[in-house]
Amino acid sequence: MWAGSDIPTRRSSDGPGIGLRAASAKIRPAMETTDARHALLARLIDHAPMFPPASLSSADALAEDARAGASPRAFMLARLVWPASALGEVSSYERALSVVLDAPVAEDARIEAVEVRPEFDLASRASGMPPSVREIYVETPLDDGLEARLDRIAEQGFRAKVRCGGAEVPNPDALARFVRACRERGLAFKATAGLHHAVRGDVEHGFLNLLAATAFEGDEEAALEETDAEAFSLDASAFTWRGRSASAEDIVRVRRELFHSIGSCSFFEPVEELEALRMLPS
Repeated sequence: MWAGSDIPTRRSSDGPGIGLRAASAKIRPAMETTDARHALLARLIDHAPMFPPASLSSADALAEDARAGASPRAFMLARLVWPASALGEVSSYERALSVVLDAPVAEDARIEAVEVRPEFDLASRASGMPPSVREIYVETPLDDGLEARLDRIAEQGFRAKVRCGGAEVPNPDALARFVRACRERGLAFKATAGLHHAVRGDVEHGFLNLLAATAFEGDEEAALEETDAEAFSLDASAFTWRGRSASAEDIVRVRRELFHSIGSCSFFEPVEELEALRMLPS
């Protein structure tokens, strides 16, 4: 069983997180496992409680993140997603960060990644971010210019970011095109928005669907269109969807080279859905 005790913590002495059990990002990485459940789900959720639809205040967001870090499912917790303009509000919170660049950012050892909007100047990597940050995720519209933009992102050594919900929900064909294009370029990506559910509903995408689309090359559209939860299974030996199966070794490679994480304003909704599907260890 993977428990919150896997995560070193400290108590904040000043600022909004006073008295909270702050989760560190030093969670066992996916590549250190032979268990397919851990390979698929470890550090999957970049926690974004300040962002819609949760839109929590800074204090409430920190409290919710600390609760996630103390939970028995904390192995699924990746970075805390936070606006650059509000970094002063987490100055005492010891946590790996993915910073949404809405203001210049100073050097900060906690910042592991930066997320930028589509209009970010790809030719000017140094604009407003610490030079030590190695992972830069560029949000990428799913329009006619997708492949050309992914080419530029790959050339700069950046990563891609795709929005799966919110004001507009891309159809499965568009999202499948994105997955294939990233695979062809060896380009890692993260996905965000609208991924609270494990399996696709009437409109919203499911994060298990997206994981299957990345794991099972050639079946991207069908995997993203799947609405039957019973078509998926996950146990210690493999992740399976409609007769296709991926071992822990296969999944580790996909998570490392292609699908990094999902951004979610809720940590507990995805976890509770996986628990209901009995896909998590007891």
